[in-house]
Amino acid sequence: MTQAEPASVRVDSWIWAVRLFKTRSAAATACRGGHVRVNGTAVKPAHQIKPGDEVRVRNAGIERIVVVVRLVAKRVGASIATQCFIDKSPPPPSPEIVAAMPKRDRGSGRPTKRERRETDRLLGRDPE
Repeated sequence: MTQAEPASVRVDSWIWAVRLFKTRSAAATACRGGHVRVNGTAVKPAHQIKPGDEVRVRNAGIERIVVVVRLVAKRVGASIATQCFIDKSPPPPSPEIVAAMPKRDRGSGRPTKRERRETDRLLGRDPE
């Protein structure tokens, strides 16, 4: 027996159901904090999504860009969850770049001009 697919689903429910967040409350909090965008617009947790929408989620400093293929309202297994969206996220930076990035102790203040230039040079944002 199969259930009919809903026409639209709440965004917080969907990003939790496809395992982009561990809990639905964490997904709702991310929506309220402006970390979830649908088609380029920051949305509230109750925003309705439909197939074809692009959802951008920022979680733990990593941005995930997914396109909705299938709507699910209840949490599903990992193998089924991967069939519900197309992942268009950029690849993570290479380990060499991550190792070369300057590290700062948390709470040590703003970076100096020299540190900012080094970071920009490593990330390819050097204007020269």
